[in-house]
Amino acid sequence: MAALPDLTLWGVGTSRTIRPHWAMHELGLTYKTKPIGPRTGETKTAEYTRLNPRQKVPLLQDGDFCIGESAAIVAYLSQMYSTPERSLIPEAPREHAKWLEWCFFIVAELDSTSLYVMRRHRADALGPIYGVAPEVAAKAGEYFREQLRHVEVALADGRTFLMGDRFTSADILLTTCLEWAIVYGVGICDNAQPYLERIRTRPAYQLAKTANVALAPIVPVQQKA
Repeated sequence: MAALPDLTLWGVGTSRTIRPHWAMHELGLTYKTKPIGPRTGETKTAEYTRLNPRQKVPLLQDGDFCIGESAAIVAYLSQMYSTPERSLIPEAPREHAKWLEWCFFIVAELDSTSLYVMRRHRADALGPIYGVAPEVAAKAGEYFREQLRHVEVALADGRTFLMGDRFTSADILLTTCLEWAIVYGVGICDNAQPYLERIRTRPAYQLAKTANVALAPIVPVQQKA
């Protein structure tokens, strides 16, 4: 019998740290949590800096292997631990390419270029650190809404998830961005509303929300993809 993976996830409390928690619950993986947060000083300790010189969360330890960046962690878990019964990644080459396209689009256009720019320059977020710039934050919000039209079109044909009837890790990335946008008052497209309601009923999502705010028993969830 193969040994169970030795997984430890560092990080809680943000729209990005919830992503790997969610992926591991979808995959039915057992893991340990180190509930440290960003900008608390906990990422700057000698122990953590040895693991992740970037001093960011989340970080996944898989045995002696470490990987950071939430989207990269989710992609790694999807590649490494998907099974025929629990899979977060398409295997067919062209479906895999479309999955990559969605993942890169979400991370680049919705997260980094839009929502995180807002976070860096809003007075109620990181503006006091990086500079309060209301016009920049407003323009980033406009750009988010412009780019979200691609999601609106993709969901217009009645598909359940971004990849059709199959839930993938691209849905994890998108959901976290949609919820982030709602918190920031940006608003989301019409087709994203019922999509988000469906996603929020997933047991793995609910477990991930709990795990992302505090230590909680890690109980694999039985759910089909």
